[in-house]
Amino acid sequence: MTSRTREALVADRSRLLGPNVSTFYNDPVHFVKGEDVWLWDSDGRRYLDCYNNVPHVGHCNPRVVDAICRQASTLNTHTRYLHDGILDYIEALTATLDASLDTAILTCTGSEANDIALRMAEAVTGKRGIISTDSTYHGNTALVSQLSKSNVPTVGFGLDQYFRFVTAPDSYRAPDPDGTVFAAQVADRIAELDADGTGFAALVICPYFVNEGFPDLPDGWLKPVAKVVADAGGLLICDEVQSGFGRTGTHMWAHEKMGVVPDILTLGKPMANGHPVGGVVASRDILGTFRKGYRYFNTFGGNPVSCAAAMAVLDELKDRDLVANARRVGDYARRRMTELATRHEVIGNVRGSGLIFGAEMVLDRERKAPATEFTDRVINAMRQRGIIHSKLGRYKNSLKIRPPMTFSIKHADLLIDTLDDVLTEVTL
Repeated sequence: MTSRTREALVADRSRLLGPNVSTFYNDPVHFVKGEDVWLWDSDGRRYLDCYNNVPHVGHCNPRVVDAICRQASTLNTHTRYLHDGILDYIEALTATLDASLDTAILTCTGSEANDIALRMAEAVTGKRGIISTDSTYHGNTALVSQLSKSNVPTVGFGLDQYFRFVTAPDSYRAPDPDGTVFAAQVADRIAELDADGTGFAALVICPYFVNEGFPDLPDGWLKPVAKVVADAGGLLICDEVQSGFGRTGTHMWAHEKMGVVPDILTLGKPMANGHPVGGVVASRDILGTFRKGYRYFNTFGGNPVSCAAAMAVLDELKDRDLVANARRVGDYARRRMTELATRHEVIGNVRGSGLIFGAEMVLDRERKAPATEFTDRVINAMRQRGIIHSKLGRYKNSLKIRPPMTFSIKHADLLIDTLDDVLTEVTL
């Protein structure tokens, strides 16, 4: 492997990958090694990873690495040959879900999974109208990219005509404690789709609204909108690429926490700890209808190595009781962050559940004006101190803390203590 300087890496990214390929931080970091919740850069400096949910059970998890190596040294091929691995995995995965979610298609990415889900909705309903929030992200295929209003492509093959948007929930500035305001918005968009002849096929949401800044919503909050969707004959698609696999600490799946059972569940990033695996889970009837309407095949989706990695993740979650760990450590971290807010006025709101938590940064608490530029400076200062995390939300002013599920109280203390120092030094 070529050994480039940091400057050469930055220049060659543009030369070889094309312009506008994003990097994190003003001073991009060059990681060369990972282990559990730690990353090391090319200079040998260690960083605490408070951002990456892809290595769900820790960077280079020995159980996952061993499963990949053993299967890769035995057999790897596509799913047109018979193999136990994909069947064993889907049985184990669906055993964690409601009985109605009993069949699955495995893909390589969450984008592919959401693309299939939208086509499933069309196949089942015979309609094409799709609703999502106005401050989210669900992937980057030509179809799925239309769901991201803040990142809509300039060329969309005319697909934008099928999409409508509702305002993402904001518990800090516009409380909607029982979810009825959000449900009413969805009902209005459904009426618009029906009126213009498009018809309503599905509502697509992350049930914990992670990209929207994971607003502080009570358990069961999605029940009203789920009823609106069902009464209109549409499907509820829950994208749990970020919120699933025990991330919230209270449940294995965020849709359980929000009191609903989706018609279609989509998965990705953390499924196999960094090995590229995604999935779509639905009822046998829905999946059967899709397969009648579409000839779908994915060369790499569900291959034996991917399934071995994904099964190892499920085993780690269970055997190490990592969902309970997420709850215990997340509760502790939020208590510490709430105490931090008593000393730093820039923290307007602390929120989260399990190992997805953070704080919204504001210029002042009375006006709740977003401190977006300040948040960038905090994130860059934390990176310089060896803590990796990011930001999200409508105003990009909410700290996004989403570490591997092996994150401990000791790690939380290091994070919060460092954040305390940075907030003391970085001024508005």
